[in-house]
Amino acid sequence: MSFANSIGAKQAAKEHVLAVSRDFISQPRLTYKTVSGVNGPLVILDEVKFPKFAEIVQLRLADGTIRSGQVLEVSGSKAVVQVFEGTSGIDAKNTLCEFTGDILRTPVSEDMLGRVFNGSGKPIDKGPPILAEDYLDIQGQPINPWSRIYPEEMIQTGISAIDVMNSIARGQKIPIFSAAGLPHNEIAAQICRQAGLVKLPGKSVLDDHEDNFAIVFAAMGVNMETARFFKQDFEENGSMENVCLFLNLANDPTIERIITPRLALTAAEFLAYQCEKHVLVILTDMSSYAEALREV
Repeated sequence: MSFANSIGAKQAAKEHVLAVSRDFISQPRLTYKTVSGVNGPLVILDEVKFPKFAEIVQLRLADGTIRSGQVLEVSGSKAVVQVFEGTSGIDAKNTLCEFTGDILRTPVSEDMLGRVFNGSGKPIDKGPPILAEDYLDIQGQPINPWSRIYPEEMIQTGISAIDVMNSIARGQKIPIFSAAGLPHNEIAAQICRQAGLVKLPGKSVLDDHEDNFAIVFAAMGVNMETARFFKQDFEENGSMENVCLFLNLANDPTIERIITPRLALTAAEFLAYQCEKHVLVILTDMSSYAEALREV
């Protein structure tokens, strides 16, 4: 019996050593101090070992401030990094760049409903941090069009011109064109205030209750007055508890507007696929997003 116990103890110890060596290998991160230039929102690095496209980079400035960036282009040992928080104050001699080896992921949770985030996905409503249920890639996952359910059910906006002439089906996207001086912000807020599901006659296995409907709203390049208008309107009409709000202000870094719609769509995919909710995504203003892409 004692011999068998000793064999079992040795085998358990061996398995433990194998598990530790297999699951807890720490790869050292490489830190570089080889910034060769700064051009707008881009930082150019030289003598980088095996940089990866879309890899996240942490930049530590001389004053201790940490900013995040993403590898935009790779050419041999050179890497071009776009900095989300802007490149103002970056010193080419005293800036440390650390490659994390991972892509940009955002924490998602059902508790995101009723919260306000900035363009980088950080809470700005003075609430507690989001307890993440998962960390998802903001680039999203490809969807097979062949396996997609044909859109037949409608989402009502409460605006007769849209519901009658250009109705929105579940799983569909439509653009709303506007111009300077037109009330496009009021239209977007009204859609959030009145949007809901249309119940079809007959039995269904889908949950069409109002509590199972959520809205993800992302505003890009708006001024302080517009951001205050959206937030106040959602809070006054009682729809804020079902809204996940992303606000990218006009004085925020332009490069941040590129990831704001991706963060909103990632949150919407989580609420739809994991939480099984019906989600309406509203993005405004896509012109600001296009201008940010042009700068890069």
